[in-house]
Amino acid sequence: MARPKHEQHRDGGEAGAPAPSELRRTLSARHLTMIAVGGSIGTGLFVASGATIAQAGPGGALLGYVLIGLMVYFLMTSLGELAAAMPVSGSFSTYGARYVDEGFGFALGWNYWYNWAVTVAVDLVAAQLVMAYWFPSVPGVYWSALFLAITFGLNALSARGFGEAEFWFALIKVFAVLAFVAMGVMMLLGIIRGGESGGAVNWTVGDAPFAGGFAALIGVAMVVGFSFQGTELIGIAAGESKDPARNLPRAVRQVFWRILLFYVAAILVIGLLIPYTDPHLLRNDVTDISVSPFALIFERAGLLGAASVMNAVVLTSVLSAGNSGMYAATRMLYSLARDGKAPRVFGRISRNGVPLWALLATAAVAALCFFTFVFSPNAVYIWLLNTSGMTGFIAWLGIAISHYRFRRGYVKRGHQLADLPYVSPYFPFGPIFAFVLCLIITLGQNYQAFLHDRIDWGGVVATYIGIPLFLLIWAGYKLVRGSHFVRYRDMQFPIAQKRPPEAPPINTSAPEIA
Repeated sequence: MARPKHEQHRDGGEAGAPAPSELRRTLSARHLTMIAVGGSIGTGLFVASGATIAQAGPGGALLGYVLIGLMVYFLMTSLGELAAAMPVSGSFSTYGARYVDEGFGFALGWNYWYNWAVTVAVDLVAAQLVMAYWFPSVPGVYWSALFLAITFGLNALSARGFGEAEFWFALIKVFAVLAFVAMGVMMLLGIIRGGESGGAVNWTVGDAPFAGGFAALIGVAMVVGFSFQGTELIGIAAGESKDPARNLPRAVRQVFWRILLFYVAAILVIGLLIPYTDPHLLRNDVTDISVSPFALIFERAGLLGAASVMNAVVLTSVLSAGNSGMYAATRMLYSLARDGKAPRVFGRISRNGVPLWALLATAAVAALCFFTFVFSPNAVYIWLLNTSGMTGFIAWLGIAISHYRFRRGYVKRGHQLADLPYVSPYFPFGPIFAFVLCLIITLGQNYQAFLHDRIDWGGVVATYIGIPLFLLIWAGYKLVRGSHFVRYRDMQFPIAQKRPPEAPPINTSAPEIA
C-alpha cells in the first residue's frame, strides 16, 4: 500500500502544500546552485591554496585538487541520486538509517550537527581575526556577537532568507575568483604588467612540478579535502527546495565544472605566476591576508589596496560559511527530532517555517566563540577547528556507503533505474572510489604523529577523537535500541517521481528478495 500523504511529502513523493509542522519548499534552482558554490569556495582557496603549492609544488597541488575534486564530484552524484529520490532535510542521517543501520544514521546525524554547530563557532572566531586587520583595537568578541546576531537573524527569517543571503555571499566569491583567473591570464599573456617572471619556467624551479613526493601529496589532499567540505549542503537544502527532482540534478551536474574553474584554474594560475619556493606562499594564516596568493598577484598587477579587497572577500567567505553552517546544523537537529532521535522540542516549526528551537540550540553551541574573551583568539580558533576537523569526512564516508547500499537494494527489490529522478552515471565505481580515497585522507590526517621516536599522543587525540566518538555513539544506539544492518530485502524506497502526475502510486511493498 502507498504510504500516508504526510510520509510521502517528507520523502518528496508529493509536492503539495506543507502542513504547519513541515518545512516549506521555498529554495529555488538559483539558491541550490549558489549554496553548492558557496560550499565549494572559501578560505581554503583564498588563503590555504598558497601553502599547498609551497608544500607539493605546482604540479603536486594541481594533482591534489584534481583528485579531491573528482572525489567530491563522485560524492555529489551519489548524493544527487539519493536527495532527488528522497529530498529530506535529514539527508545523510535519514539515508544512513534506511539503507545501512538505524544506529549508523543516528550517529551520522549527531556527528553532522556537531560538525556544523562547532564550525559556526570557528567561523565567528575567524571573523574576529579578519576584522582585526581593519580594527585592531576593537575587542574581537564584539565582532563575534554582531555576526552571530546577523547569522541567527538570517536563519530565523525563513529558509528563503538563508538562501538569498547565501546567493549574494556566493556571488561575491564567484566574481573574486573569475576576476583573479582573468587577471592572471592577462598577466601571463603580457596584456597587463606583473607576469614578466611567470610562465612555464616556474614549473621547472627546484623540484617542481612535484615537490615533496607522495607524503607531500597526501598532506595537500588533507588541506584540499577541508577546503571542499560544504558542497554536500545541497543534500540538506533538498528538504526545502522547489521541484527537487529537477533542480537537484541540475545543481549536481554543475559541481564538476565549478571545481574545474574555481579551484583547478586558480591553482594553475598561481603556480604559473609565483614559484613554489616563494617564501610568501609558506604561510597559511587567516590573520594575515596579505600573504594570500590572490592578494600577491593582485598587487603585482598594480591593484592598489589588494590586501583590503581580499580581506573583504575572505570576510564574505567566513560569513557565508557561518550562515550555511547554522542552516545545516539546524535542519539536521530538526530532522533528528522529527525521527525521534532528539528531544521533540527541536522538531517544532515557527510560523514562518523555521525550526526555531533547533536554531537556538545551534546558536548556543556557536557561542563557544566567546571563549576568546578568556583565551587567545588564535588558540580558540585552532582548538575549535581541531575538534570538528574529522566530522566532515565522516559525513562524506556516510554518503558513499548509503548510496552504494541504496542502489544495490533498489535494484534487488526489482525497481527500475529509469524511475529515479536522477541516476548517478558512475555506479559502482563512483561511491567506491570516493569511499576509499576519503578513508585514506581521514586516516592519514596526522600520520606525521606516528613517524617520530615517540608518538605525539596529544596530536593523535586532537586529530582522531571524532572517529571513536562516532563509533561509540553508533554502538551505544545499537546496544540501547537493538538496531542492526538493514537487509536489502527489507529496504523501503520512495515513490518514483518520474512517473506522470496522473499515474497511480507505485506499490512499495515489493516481494522480498533473499
